Amino acid sequence: MFNEMMMNDEVREPYRALVDWMEASGPETLQQKRLEAETLFRKIGITFAVYGEGGDPERLIPFDLIPRIFTATEWRKLERGVKQRARALNTFLYDVYHNAEIIKAGIIPADLVFKNAAFEPAVIGIDPPRKVYSHIVGVDVVRVGPDDFYVLEDNCRTPSGVSYMLENREIMMRMFPELFSKLRIEPVESYPDMLHKTLKSIAPKRCDREPNIVVLTPGAMNSAYYEHSFLADQMGVELVEGQDLFVSEGRVYMRTTRGPARVDVIYRRIDDAFIDPLCFRPDSVLGVPGLMNVYRSGGVAICSAPGAGVADDKAIYTYVPDMIRFYLGQEPILNNVPTWKCANPDDLKYVLENLGELVVKEVHGSGGYGMLVGPASTKEEQATYAERIKADPGDFIAQPTLALSACPTFVESGIAPRHVDFRPFCLVGDDIRLTPGGLTRVAMREGSLVVNSSQGGGVKDTWIMAD
Repeated sequence: MFNEMMMNDEVREPYRALVDWMEASGPETLQQKRLEAETLFRKIGITFAVYGEGGDPERLIPFDLIPRIFTATEWRKLERGVKQRARALNTFLYDVYHNAEIIKAGIIPADLVFKNAAFEPAVIGIDPPRKVYSHIVGVDVVRVGPDDFYVLEDNCRTPSGVSYMLENREIMMRMFPELFSKLRIEPVESYPDMLHKTLKSIAPKRCDREPNIVVLTPGAMNSAYYEHSFLADQMGVELVEGQDLFVSEGRVYMRTTRGPARVDVIYRRIDDAFIDPLCFRPDSVLGVPGLMNVYRSGGVAICSAPGAGVADDKAIYTYVPDMIRFYLGQEPILNNVPTWKCANPDDLKYVLENLGELVVKEVHGSGGYGMLVGPASTKEEQATYAERIKADPGDFIAQPTLALSACPTFVESGIAPRHVDFRPFCLVGDDIRLTPGGLTRVAMREGSLVVNSSQGGGVKDTWIMAD
């Protein structure tokens, strides 16, 4: 396990000033700051929802006040790799909904795309503004050594967590102003402006004015509602539900107290199946009837585009390095984690024989649900999971149990290493933009590799040190 703060019993250079400050402050000060952070999170209302476990579904996300630190050199590599990946994924999406050249070339099996649950036939042939389907790409990165980074998965639909990135920084700056005045830490507060600029840049071809942008939410019961309202507020745009919008004469309008207001760009935070009951699920009350017809005719832009989810399927993930070579003519800057595809008979045999050593995931899964962490599972759990795999092998992939890097974390017993991952947020429109930072998620339980907030994980501020 790579300890990001310590190497050969010496503090690594990026952490030296922080360690000096923590030693000078003492554990009592850190404990006091920790309680202050919890109070601020409660006061601001930074929560997420977990349903099905009983009790109050609104949870306060665990926040660790010891930041994760990357050097400028480390960040440059990550930035180049994430941008390369976002470019390849968007080219893939445009391709599979048009000429499918990558399938004709025999690089990706046709069934893996066209029979994928996330592939939307209703989108075939549509040209979204700037040919961009996934405007916000969240790339989950893990580290296993000083220079070894791997992409764990891609999130091309509606990656969540950016509000935590922004609020984590705001709280850290309130509690540790002396550190921010002393150290050269890259700012992240420009993200809402960058997002707004990206959304403006994808205004549809029929927009003849300053585009009117809205954030479309399923409503207050959604687990990420705090983030929806936060981003709308930060961008200065309206937060709407499906019932607030309607279609008339080939345009989308918002109901307001002053009468209908035309909408040009919709940053939607609801799933494809619910955005238009006339095109997708007819029982949806969350979407806007007729929205897809307006989208096809160029009367509105939707971020991210319907059908973008086929690119973040975990079976498609295994082909992203091939996409980079095929579309960009480059070698991947960030490598994938080695992955076994259970749809392949040889891979299936290996996975079933080695369940106790692997991490197995559903190809359409998210949030840490539906996965098996082999080393942390019992023989009974493995046997039950094996039956699930045998019933539908194509629905699962497996990866080795990586020795994820660990960062110092303030826990009940003091400061101890805990495993982390990292999600930077890449914006794609008229340009590809990346805020110098991201969401570091931390497994708060000792030995755990599961960082998802829905599974007990917490968050940290991420510091990118300027040159």
